[in-house]
Amino acid sequence: MKKVYNFNAGPCVLPKPAIEAAIEALKDFKGTGMSVIEISHRTKEWDAVMDECRSLWRELLNIPDTHEILFMGGGASMQFLMVAMNFLEKKGAYLETGVWAKKALKEAKGLGEAYAVASSADKTFCYIPKDYEIPADADYFHITTNNTIYGTEIRKDIDSPVPLIADMSSDIMSRPVDVSKYALIYGGAQKNVGPAGVAFAIINKETLGKVSRYIPTMLNYQTFIDGASMFNTPPVFSIFVMNETLKWLKAQGGVEAINKINVRKAEMLYDEIDRNSMFVGTAAKEDRSIMNVCFVMAPGKEELQDEFMAFAKDHGMVGVKGHRSVGGFRASLYNACPVEAVEALVACMQEFEKLHK
Repeated sequence: MKKVYNFNAGPCVLPKPAIEAAIEALKDFKGTGMSVIEISHRTKEWDAVMDECRSLWRELLNIPDTHEILFMGGGASMQFLMVAMNFLEKKGAYLETGVWAKKALKEAKGLGEAYAVASSADKTFCYIPKDYEIPADADYFHITTNNTIYGTEIRKDIDSPVPLIADMSSDIMSRPVDVSKYALIYGGAQKNVGPAGVAFAIINKETLGKVSRYIPTMLNYQTFIDGASMFNTPPVFSIFVMNETLKWLKAQGGVEAINKINVRKAEMLYDEIDRNSMFVGTAAKEDRSIMNVCFVMAPGKEELQDEFMAFAKDHGMVGVKGHRSVGGFRASLYNACPVEAVEALVACMQEFEKLHK
């Protein structure tokens, strides 16, 4: 098999043990003689997977009993609407830090009054706004903790006077989180906790039931609480791989241990970007993401962008092209991205620099 280093932003690199377990389960799920993608979700074998997966979420993030863990389809993009459906009564407040935050706000505006209390759009979302006030009369305050396109991240839990809601699609399980501070944490799985096809929600049950509108059944978080995430057929294969991914994470020492590795990987790459005469980082240094490292060619070197892209590809780097809306380069360093991959990318950047000195 060809040796490559996967820096894709999502779907992303997954732990090898999770992939191997998935292959076996596709052949024969728990000795049933059937594949995991054809087994009934109303069986004790599947119940065991769901129970274990919820238990791992609770253990790894120290989720309190006040919060329920839900799995559903539709991705984080469906959650944008679900958030407003379930929480917006009079006014929703948002921190606008990128494309996904803007999309979440757009869905809320379609249902009622919603606005951005602060935005970093003035500088192409290269920083996290600092001096803003969360309105005490808002129904909730929504943040996007990690911005994959622009490489910025909110790495500390915010103290909010109103229910705090966070899209953590791309940094969930990468660092410790005080879940008790959040009314809702949600996201798509395809960055750190599994393949595409399943979304997660960690929700404080006491924060629901506050809106007066009718909520369609499949957009109501209470539906998934009452049905234990199986009101309808869940995305079984994606949940199975998620469970195996979380088992791998626990074996690595859990969230605190993986956070130390993630910080090490990010520092290694940022140090090279800051040192290397060929490249420059795009995010404000105090707001740099440890999940998505974004950079461009240094001033005067722009004409070498395509050459470096080809050079990196020849050296086994996959997925380092920046998002189509901003260009440049992006290396996504999610949990399963090994230190070895970052070392290889750094060596590739150093070699490219030597060729052009």
